Amino acid sequence: MGRALWAELWARTDRARGVVKDGLWAWLRARGGGSQGSGRGEGPRALAMPRSRRAARRGPGSARASSPASEEEPNSEVLSRCSSASEGTSPTEEAAAGSEAASEQGQEEEETEDRLKEYMDNLLDKSAKTRQAALQSLRLAFSSKTLSEFLLERRLMLTDSLEKCLKKGKGEEQALAGTVLTLLCLQMGSGPEGEEVFCSLKPLLINILMDSTASSSARQSCATALGMCCYIAAAELEDLVSCLSCLEGIFSPPNTGEEGSAPTQHSPLHCSALQSWSLLLTICPPSHIKSILDNRWLKLPPLLSSSSVALRILAGETIALVFELAQDVEEDLCHQDTEFLCAQLKVLATESNKYRAKMDRRKQRSIFRDILRFIESGEYQEETIRFGLECMYLDSWARQRTYQAFKEVLGSGIRHHLQNNELLREIFGLGPPLVLDAATLKANKVSRFEKHLYNSAAFKARTKARSRVRDKRADVL
Repeated sequence: MGRALWAELWARTDRARGVVKDGLWAWLRARGGGSQGSGRGEGPRALAMPRSRRAARRGPGSARASSPASEEEPNSEVLSRCSSASEGTSPTEEAAAGSEAASEQGQEEEETEDRLKEYMDNLLDKSAKTRQAALQSLRLAFSSKTLSEFLLERRLMLTDSLEKCLKKGKGEEQALAGTVLTLLCLQMGSGPEGEEVFCSLKPLLINILMDSTASSSARQSCATALGMCCYIAAAELEDLVSCLSCLEGIFSPPNTGEEGSAPTQHSPLHCSALQSWSLLLTICPPSHIKSILDNRWLKLPPLLSSSSVALRILAGETIALVFELAQDVEEDLCHQDTEFLCAQLKVLATESNKYRAKMDRRKQRSIFRDILRFIESGEYQEETIRFGLECMYLDSWARQRTYQAFKEVLGSGIRHHLQNNELLREIFGLGPPLVLDAATLKANKVSRFEKHLYNSAAFKARTKARSRVRDKRADVL
């Protein structure tokens, strides 16, 4: 009797399990389209009710929690169907996404313009700290973006504000105003607008530059601004000649002649003046270059004995630039001190004095080896500049001096301006800016593995090239 009762209870339990199992499969088919006879073969095993008493005590509400694998299987199928359906978006959806992106971009541009207007208004504030903060923000904005259309209508107001900062400001404010003026002229370009900005502030820049009582940082910034603005926007030869004379008076005092020696101490002002002067040499007409080659360039060799490594390197690069310009105008620079100049360059290319910093010695030797090689054999070490999908080659000292001048002013924004600024693309012969959509940019994007291979090959080639000329004093001497 007892055995029969237990057998009947066990049969009823099996039938209950079957009913629950069928109910669960029906519920899953209704949600995810799964079937009991699916090809995975994992459904029945995953949905089998546990035989332990502990599982039986959970009740019917615990069936869903006890079968996570069975639920993940149909849900993953549903997700895969949704993802495959989302890949094939219709043209209407793509157009809607494009219009949404355009609206977000327009909103971002409006916010940027509002901030720039606020910065321009703060230039007239009574607080010097507020004006300096506004100048700093404008410098960052002008160096990282192309804003020619926005600034075209506001150039006169901004020029007046910068003039007041240069006249009434002190030290850091004048230096920032000079930098912002340079960037404004770069944004305006070489047209009438840029020329108007340059001509209106040129006398003030010269006054601050020649004022010995002014701050050193302000004079340095004005020297850079005078050279850059003249390079970009000067339309008359008289403006070019006057700027050259003014800058030459800074790094080469009147009492320094062919037999004189440069003072041992130089400030960054002399470096800025020499850099701007050499930049303007690249756009001088041949007639004026001949007059410079006759006597003025002899003021450069004494600067090679300066205590400033930056000025020594700039002087050496300027001498190489003068020799390059002499080749272009078919002039010979042979004179009585040419041999002494080459000997001086050889000393600088192999200098190992311990009282100079190790990094300074290494940088000086590397650059002066290139300078000496160019003067003796006419060979120039070509350099490649990559930005975006384009590249630019620096194959002459004039081109290298121009790039270095713009890089010093723009900083990290040089690549953006090389891609989008029409003035820089015209100066370096890059043509009009490229218009690339997102699909083209994605197609030309280099993978991480390809970058690794390219960097490895470049590192190996660079090591081989440098090992041939690294501190080989015997070859130089």
